[in-house]
Amino acid sequence: MNWMSITLWNNDMRTYLFAMAATIATIMVMWLLRRVMIHYFSRRSQESDHDGYDFMLAMASRTLFPLLLMVSLYVGMSFLTIPVGVVSWISSGAVAAVILQAAIWANALVTFWLKRYQKQYRHIDPARMTTVRAVSLAARLVVILVAVILVLDNLPGVEITALVASLGIGGIAIALAVQSILSDLFASLSIILDKPFVLGDFIIVDTYMGTVEYIGLKTTRVRSLSGEQLVFANGDLLKSRIRNYKRMAERRVVFTLGVTYQTAYRHLKSIPGWIETIIEALDLTRFDRAHFQSFGDYALQFEIVYYVLDPDYNRYMDIQQAINLAIYQKFEAEKIDFAYPTQTVNLIDHQRIERYSNTAEGTVNRATHGAAQKA
Repeated sequence: MNWMSITLWNNDMRTYLFAMAATIATIMVMWLLRRVMIHYFSRRSQESDHDGYDFMLAMASRTLFPLLLMVSLYVGMSFLTIPVGVVSWISSGAVAAVILQAAIWANALVTFWLKRYQKQYRHIDPARMTTVRAVSLAARLVVILVAVILVLDNLPGVEITALVASLGIGGIAIALAVQSILSDLFASLSIILDKPFVLGDFIIVDTYMGTVEYIGLKTTRVRSLSGEQLVFANGDLLKSRIRNYKRMAERRVVFTLGVTYQTAYRHLKSIPGWIETIIEALDLTRFDRAHFQSFGDYALQFEIVYYVLDPDYNRYMDIQQAINLAIYQKFEAEKIDFAYPTQTVNLIDHQRIERYSNTAEGTVNRATHGAAQKA
């Protein structure tokens, strides 16, 4: 009897040999292709600083043998006529291998992103690395959970509806229990991605101000001007109005000054021009306007507006001081007095009034006044 004519599951030995050869050829080709890709991208990664080669090298290196084996078996099986149950199990195994391999590639992608982020921002913003690692860990857990659910869903006879429902209910319960923590965690993620501020920025939150020195998973810490550390929950911080002075390109300055009502008209007309000349003579300033604004209770008020072309607060104070000194010097030279709150008190001389009443003129005035009243 010719052994090549032996039939098993409606397939003769020749068909089985052909299927086996197809399986072996497929796995060898895929394995060789994997080795070629690893060698190529490894060499290109050493020759170039492009991150794409590192990513492709990581993806090729993490392509596992079980995936290649299951794909090869699936290719060889396509040449055979076998029972439906066996086909179902082999197909499910192949799908499971693909899903697990996709999860491994997704994990490699997260790892690649984390390394790239650390390489770019480790020296710029080292405190943020803790949050980034936590986010990457959460992403890996999600990938693993999704992969396990998909693998179970593709296994014959496995029903995952109840499992997914229980996970959903459990997830809702956990989310309600740690609602504040999750709120701060997502707020931390928003700070990382949106960057309303970074380490070293000087910010004002409501009535609190200081320099950002740490951005964590739950809190952000700010060093105040008086030295103490202010701790803000990330969720509460993003709900507030944040004023970031580090990103201020220029500073608008408005100040007023008052002169006395005895100031001459020609001086009042000249004061805006004098102030404009003083401001424009200084570096890093841009004059906007100066006007005789109003008649005050005790002063003639002038309003002056200019811009400091540097966000540094100390530079602004140096410029304002120079302006104040120059204005004082000019007013001193022109003999113009600065106004300050004053009151005029009129004193009555009672003895003089009494002497006036006893004179003839006073008597006549009183008589005339009395006649006028009778009339």
